[in-house]
Amino acid sequence: MKNKKKQAKNIIMALEKAYPDAICSLDYGKPYELLISVRLAAQCTDARVNIVTQKLFGKYPTLESFAFAAVADITEIVRPCGLGNSKARDIVAMCSRLMDEYAGVVPDTIEELLKLPGVGRKTANLIVGDVYKKPAVVCDTHCIRITNLMGLSDSKNPAIVEKQLREVLPPNKSNDFCHRLVLHGRAVCKARNPQCASCAAKEYCDYNKNLYSITKVDDHV
Repeated sequence: MKNKKKQAKNIIMALEKAYPDAICSLDYGKPYELLISVRLAAQCTDARVNIVTQKLFGKYPTLESFAFAAVADITEIVRPCGLGNSKARDIVAMCSRLMDEYAGVVPDTIEELLKLPGVGRKTANLIVGDVYKKPAVVCDTHCIRITNLMGLSDSKNPAIVEKQLREVLPPNKSNDFCHRLVLHGRAVCKARNPQCASCAAKEYCDYNKNLYSITKVDDHV
């Protein structure tokens, strides 16, 4: 039986060399702005979100201004991100809740963050990890897909994958690891055509090992 903790450690080291800067690709200056950006990023690219939030954060420079904003006005600005009306409703409700129940301070625990409108475990983990520098596992599509391929997880369910990764990732490395998976997924481990030959972690990846084994068999047929 393979040692998944050792495998995870080797993959982490390989990705650290390949992607030294493990940073969030969403632009923000304040914790609540990251909450808003992540909500907008659902079914939308981070690049587009960054364009939209430049205008959005310029028009609404404070948490209070968001809390008292008209949903229709927010909708018009965030429409390019898709699902404009529902995202706008969540943004206003989220900011109102932060003002009313948290004295304007974004919570630092997953449990409290999940009480906010529009916030799921992925968002909560990102806030806890990036803003408060606590151990976090952000299970987005890149994380789920790539860790499944590598053999660190074996589910499509984000909650299950998060649990599996928490069991094998060093807590102090987990948040940056997830950021690096995003970079790796965009550059090398692409969904439709993984570039295994260029993968810094191929030596420790179950998918690549299986692919290599199949290739060897084919070569001898």
